Amino acid sequence: MPPEIIARQSVVDVLEHRLRDDILGGTHVPGELLPPERELAAGYGVTRTTLKHALSRLEQAGLLSTRHGIGTRVRDFLRVGGADLLPMLATRDSGWLTEIFEVRRHIGALIARRAAVRRTDRQAARLREVLDAVARAGDGDAAQLADAEVHRELARATGNRVYLLLTNTLFNAYLPVRGALRAPFEDPAEAAARLAPVVQAVVDGLPEQAESAAEQYLRATEELMLASLRPSGRADGDHERERRHDG
Repeated sequence: MPPEIIARQSVVDVLEHRLRDDILGGTHVPGELLPPERELAAGYGVTRTTLKHALSRLEQAGLLSTRHGIGTRVRDFLRVGGADLLPMLATRDSGWLTEIFEVRRHIGALIARRAAVRRTDRQAARLREVLDAVARAGDGDAAQLADAEVHRELARATGNRVYLLLTNTLFNAYLPVRGALRAPFEDPAEAAARLAPVVQAVVDGLPEQAESAAEQYLRATEELMLASLRPSGRADGDHERERRHDG
């Protein structure tokens, strides 16, 4: 496998990340006006032009709002923000990733149930095709992407386009850390076998079985992905048992 290319960061990129972390970390609190640009630029050791570019990006991301003659204010993103902030939040704090997976589990199970009721014969055939693509994937990365296509097809099979947009939103939320979440897909054949009961229940038109199979699949892959993010590779329960034993 070729090595991953390391993106080169500009000064604007670095400043954007620092400002973002300071906002999400509470250095600049919601509702607060940022210092004047000249003062803020000096504080971060950058030019005002660089600062303007970084502030513009954060305004587009929904973390800031600027009004002429008043200044730039930190937005309360939990009150007015949208799902487009999730990739940024998941990159900074793994706690957000855990919450994203919880929503993924609930939405995914509901989608499977709806798909089992509403899928067409053509969609059933398509689901078999994309599941087979998971098994035939050349490596874990390809299998992970193929798995995403299965979930998009399940969402399409519901006949409700909002479910498809929600599915895309959840995938986009952890896209920045996707490479670290490849554990369930390193063996493509095993990944396909794990997902097969979901597809089969949907193809057979069995909503309760589809919902149950999706819940089991999403919970199992969630545990594998989150475990791969822990340095020791041990589950939280292992640490808790050790703590009790030591006590």
